[in-house]
Amino acid sequence: MFKLIFENSRGEKAELFGAPFRLIKVEGLGEVNADIQTQRSPYQDGETLIDVMLDPRHITVELKIYGKDAADTEAKRRLIASIFNPKLGLGTLKYVRGNDVKIIGAIAESVPSFPDGPTNRNSTFQKVLLFLKAPNPYWRSTTVTEEPAFEPKFRFPFSGPFIMGIQRDKRIINNDGDAPAPINVEFFGPALNPKIINNTTGQFIRIRQALLEGERMMIDTSDSSVYFVDEDGNERDVFPWIDPSTTFFDLQLGENEIEYSADDDIQGAIVNIRYSKLYNAV
Repeated sequence: MFKLIFENSRGEKAELFGAPFRLIKVEGLGEVNADIQTQRSPYQDGETLIDVMLDPRHITVELKIYGKDAADTEAKRRLIASIFNPKLGLGTLKYVRGNDVKIIGAIAESVPSFPDGPTNRNSTFQKVLLFLKAPNPYWRSTTVTEEPAFEPKFRFPFSGPFIMGIQRDKRIINNDGDAPAPINVEFFGPALNPKIINNTTGQFIRIRQALLEGERMMIDTSDSSVYFVDEDGNERDVFPWIDPSTTFFDLQLGENEIEYSADDDIQGAIVNIRYSKLYNAV
């Protein structure tokens, strides 16, 4: 059996599983319509596939509220109405089945429905219908994978900041999800014209600017953002220096060979890559 946990933009949570909010029925955890885009030339038999786009995900949840008495049931009903308030914008829906945890951004499409009638409510229970919409239809893993910048080789019987290992300027990342996955890159300076390359696709991200000692470059390919941050957290706008041939790439399905480089020696540089796998169903 699985449980659902919804957290709204104010940090208020509702766990939907057993009492007091017993999960009865859920639809939409898997099924999402696909917009199959095709074109047809004159005299062509059939059509040519251009692309496939998934529609937003719609999730319907049926549950029952259980209270000790009429006042307690009413208080829990108000709590559900407050947590699933459409005016609060996008929240997070978490799917939990044992160790399998996935999350998705979702918003209530309407105020929760509280049906009337003796089979739907009395002094100690209330049936509830929730209608949620996930604009991005993909479920994603909650554990963001971080590829280490160093491959450890030796251990010493003491603790401290000393690190020994093999510096890695290439790494293989296997995306075994259901869709290409955006990445977050953290590249520590110094480096001249730092560059991140996906050798599998030939795409790269390059900044024609010096990343100074104590600075780090932060890249998020989900929103095509890049900036340099100093030790005090001050951001430096480097957008005008993005190489015109740059592509803010995603991790393709399967193996991706990721390489980082610069126009000077980057021995000792630390580069961390983080990402979440995307899934079309749970």
